This record gives sequence, structure tokens and C-alpha cells, in this order.
Amino acid sequence: MLAIQQIKLFKFCRSILAASFSCASILGIAASPYEMLPRPDGKLAYQIIPIPDGLKAEKDVMISMPDGVLLAANVFRPEMLGRFPVILSMTPYGKDQTPPVFSPDGLPAPDSYTPFVERVHAHGADLGHMKISVLTPWEAPDPAAWIPHGYVVIHVDRRGDFKSKGRNPNPVQQGQDIAQVIAWAARQEWSNGKVGMMGVSALASNQYFTAALQPAPEALKAIVPWEGQMDLYRDSAFWGGIPETNFLKRDVKAALVGVPNERAEKIWAEAINPVANQRMLASAAKVEQIQVPTLLCASWTDKGLHTRGTFEAFRRIGTRDKWLYTHGGRKWERFYSEDAVATQKKFFDYYLKGIENGWTETPRVRLEVRETRDEYTVRFEKSFPIERTNYQRLYLDGSSGALVPKVPKISTVSYMAQQGGDASFGISFAHDTEITGYIRSKLWVTAKNADDMDLFVVVKKFDVNGNEVQFRGMNGFGGDVAAKGQMRVSQRELDPKLSTSWQPVQKFAGEQKLKPGSMVEVDIALLPSSTLFRAGESLRFYIQGRHPTIQPLLFYDSTVNKGAHQVQTGGRFASYIELPFIP
Repeated sequence: MLAIQQIKLFKFCRSILAASFSCASILGIAASPYEMLPRPDGKLAYQIIPIPDGLKAEKDVMISMPDGVLLAANVFRPEMLGRFPVILSMTPYGKDQTPPVFSPDGLPAPDSYTPFVERVHAHGADLGHMKISVLTPWEAPDPAAWIPHGYVVIHVDRRGDFKSKGRNPNPVQQGQDIAQVIAWAARQEWSNGKVGMMGVSALASNQYFTAALQPAPEALKAIVPWEGQMDLYRDSAFWGGIPETNFLKRDVKAALVGVPNERAEKIWAEAINPVANQRMLASAAKVEQIQVPTLLCASWTDKGLHTRGTFEAFRRIGTRDKWLYTHGGRKWERFYSEDAVATQKKFFDYYLKGIENGWTETPRVRLEVRETRDEYTVRFEKSFPIERTNYQRLYLDGSSGALVPKVPKISTVSYMAQQGGDASFGISFAHDTEITGYIRSKLWVTAKNADDMDLFVVVKKFDVNGNEVQFRGMNGFGGDVAAKGQMRVSQRELDPKLSTSWQPVQKFAGEQKLKPGSMVEVDIALLPSSTLFRAGESLRFYIQGRHPTIQPLLFYDSTVNKGAHQVQTGGRFASYIELPFIP
């Protein structure tokens, strides 16, 4: 039976080249059961679900922009007559699925339906489990999940990519393109005139720029940005002022093809210079201007790429109609999960269909509190950070290596910044203790033989036997820590407009180099997190000169550290970590 289903899916992949087709009639596949497509190692990365009956698709619909450039779209809609709300995504990754690779027996090879899944597995990321149809582009909504519920789904290639014409736009120009597509979709005979946007990562970020347009597109009634950047500089490229040197390098490498080595090295050096690139700050999304109802997803896991930006967007977004879905799991697995899709559907049903389903009574924050890598509890809160948060300072005691509630005597701790050294301080909890929200650390530090420092600050959890409890990290990577932050000390100046009492935000307006051996005070933000510590378990806070986790995608290997770092503790140099305890 599985072989027959695979052959039918292959026939669909061939037929997708047609300009217009009815998926159900081509496939002849019922809406259930799910068919499995296991990986060669036996792990089920995802399940290919059948295309439902009653789905009509139009491929390569060309939508004209005001300047004459044509954007290519795939339009999936119910075959029945009627007017339906639209869910739109614009992608830089390609709206079309590549046909599968075939094994010698003539059947589609495992993992061949979604090249992007295969690529991520090659990086070593723990992708998790998804149920998707072959109509699903990378990080976009699955038409097979939405058309049976009376929605139209449109996937559009971004200007200059794949089948769309023109040259790649900047984020504001892309937002303007999307606004034109929204207006086009609202005019179609199958549309009820209401459009929502949804997607992950780049497909989330472009929603901010579209919804922030003044005026916003009239037909745009709701957005679901699921883990996306808001501020490229602060969120990922130069988190804390320290350059990320792998993920963003691919774009730079593409621009360096054919460039002589010496020139290429200079271009790369400038690309990872946090001062030379501070003009990038001006391109951050103006989320304060957004008045469109918003369902945001933010994770504790995507540190260094999306975690900071999604929480910051929720905090600063202009609309009062905003909800936050948090999680500590795998990004794509959660986006396509039954729980997430049910939440997305209830949100869109209310704002795009006008169904009185009680959505506005939904608590503003779905909070997922982690206990281990894959164990967590869910509850709902009115706000984030949580109103009843009890912020407490635990002071670093260099003489004992402990975190203590009162300022200890003056002492100094040193570590070799380039040789894997660190300074660490711990506390054990007598009772079950929840730490949820924003963590900050104020430190007095010295670089004995350098005019700058890169500091990586880390919170780890240990069980009652002293074993580290690891958590999921970026793209589902399974060996991450409970919380972390980082700072290039020459970029320590804070922005008083963006900072709060519980979250310092760096200004990035030049640099303040150190005098070797001089002591400076730094205020470092750790990214939002949520962790439950059981009685007898412990928290340990680390300060070091290297990134704490070795994961497949984000690297921070262009540091400025030299020699020894010193951390002053106690007395008038009372270094501390401020934790958000939840009663």
C-alpha cells in the first residue's frame, strides 16, 4: 500500500509542472491515513500527508507590481464556489517543491521530497517530527492543512528569486511588494477581502515590515510571525556586538565569487566588523507602528537567530491585540504541530472569518516552562515578562565560587580567555524554583593585556547528582544551556530608550576601547528563558571568553580576547546576576 501511495505522490510531483490542476483528482488520495516516509537511519523525520480532496491549485500565477516587475505565486484554494480568507507567505527559498530523487526500484527515495529538510539534517540539526504535504515550501504554511477549513493559501517567490522577476529588495521594498500582493488577493473573485500572513524565520520577518507600512495594507487583518528577526544587527549578525561568522557568511561568500583573495579577505573583515556595520541598525523593523492583530511565536531555543527579536517584537509591537506562543522545542516541528495549527486556526478564524470563537478571551501568553530537554509544562499568563516576577540579585563570591544573597567581601577571579577557561558561581535550591523571563548580569571586569574583551555569560542547570541538564538550542540542537548572553565590552554603552530595569539594550554608537588592566562595569542581557529547578537541583553561572555550545550553524570564532580576564566580586565591585523568580 505504501508503494502505491508513493507512486501516486510521484505522479503529483510530475503534474505540479502543469499550470493549473486539481490535486485531489490527480492523486486520488483520501485525507487519511498519514503515510510515513522514514529516514535511512530509521528515524521518522516527517510524514508526508495526502493531498485532500477539494483542493484546486494554480501554479505560477504572475502578479504585476507598480514598476512592472512580475512576481510568481502558487494559489491553493477550495474547489467549491465561494469567497474565502487568504493566508499569504512570501519566501526567498522558493515556492515550489523539487521533484523527488528516485531509488533503483523506481520509488521516491527517503527524504527526497523536501531538499531543505535534507540540508538541515546535513548540518546535524535535530529537526524533529513533522506532518506535511508535498505542497509545503520551506517554512511556509501547508495548503493541505488549511484548504479543508475554507482558506486560500498563497505562496509567492520574493522579487528577484526563483520565478519572480527583478532584483532582490531591501526589507521595506519587500514589505511594499507584499502590500501589492495583498491588494491583488483581496480583489479576486474567490477572496472574502481579508488577508492574513504566516510563516517562519524570513517568512516571519517580512510580516513586520509589511504590517508596519504607513498606511498598512487595508486588507491585511492579522499576522502570525513565527520566530523571526526584527533587528538583524542585534538579533543575530552582531548579537551583543560579537560577529556571527558562519550563518551570515554564506551571503558574503556568494558576493565574493571571482574576487581576488586579498580583496576578499578585506571585504570579509569589514563584514564582521561590528562598528563598520552599525548602519545596519537603521534597517530594524518599526514594530511600534504595527496595529494589525498579531499572534507571535517566540522560543527559548533559537538563541542567536530569532529568540531575541521575537520577544522584543512582542514587547514593543504597537497593537493591543497581541498574543505570544512560547516553546522550548524544535522550531519547524512546533510550527506544523497539532497544537500550534489549532492555535493559528482559532486566531485566523476570528480575525479573517469573523467567527465568534472566544479568541479575545484567550490569555495573552502561552508559557512553556522547561524542566529537561523535552519535558515541560504549559500554563497561560496575562503578560510577558510576568507581572508577579520577583527580581532578585545573587552576588558573585569569588572566594567561595557561590552565588549569595548579600554582597560578599572583595575578591578576584581570573581565567584564560583563549584557552577554555572560565569563572563560575553556583547555588542549590532547597525548594522547587521557577526562573522565567529576562536575566541580566552586572560585572566588574578587567583585560590585563588587551584593549577589548568578548564575554559569554551562561546559566546551566544541574540535577541532584551534579549532572548537567541540557536543553534544546537553535534549530532543535540538543546540547544547549538554560540561558545565555554575550557582549563585546567596547560596545558596552547602553541605549536608555530601549533598555528597561530588567533588560539592558546596547546602543551601538561607536566603541569605547579599554586601557589594558583597567576595570570597567558591564551590564549584559541574557536572552529570555524559562526553567524549573526542582528541590536539590542547582544553577551555575559561567563567565568565559568563548561561546558555550558547539552547534551546527552559528559560530562566534572571531573574538578579540587575549590573555587573562579578571572578574572583580564583592564590596564596591559587587558583580551579580539578577534572576526573575516566579512565586
